[in-house]
Amino acid sequence: MRLDKYLKVSRIIKRRTVANEACDAEHVSVNGRPAKASYEVKTGDVIEISFGQRTLKVKVLDVKDYTAKADASSLYEVLNN
Repeated sequence: MRLDKYLKVSRIIKRRTVANEACDAEHVSVNGRPAKASYEVKTGDVIEISFGQRTLKVKVLDVKDYTAKADASSLYEVLNN
């Protein structure tokens, strides 16, 4: 699954266009490298997203095309904090 779609389905970022723009601006990195929106997300990848001063680091646990809002957080594990 594409990185921008994964960020939307997992509800880490609300809209796919916003996720796409974040990738283009190099605010998103996967496994320590800046990633494009077309990057294919795999289970075990570590995604790091910087929102201004704040950074969110998550590990991909599952990749699904669709998930209910209540189950969205089961697709990833937050690593920082």
